[in-house]
Amino acid sequence: MRITKKQVKTAIFISILVGTILTLINQGEAFFDDTEINWFKVVLTYIVPFCVSLYSSSVARMDIK
Repeated sequence: MRITKKQVKTAIFISILVGTILTLINQGEAFFDDTEINWFKVVLTYIVPFCVSLYSSSVARMDIK
């Protein structure tokens, strides 16, 4: 199983898009109020969609071949 540059670029795009939306949902009060931001959760919020996107595209490529 070889991961292509296109798969990585797509995973980064998905991670930025989904991660930003989920961060605003989950940490929104920290951005607009005086609540402290949980940076560990923010980082995980971006890493998880990246991993899911990369994994799913890799499995889809394997199914095609």
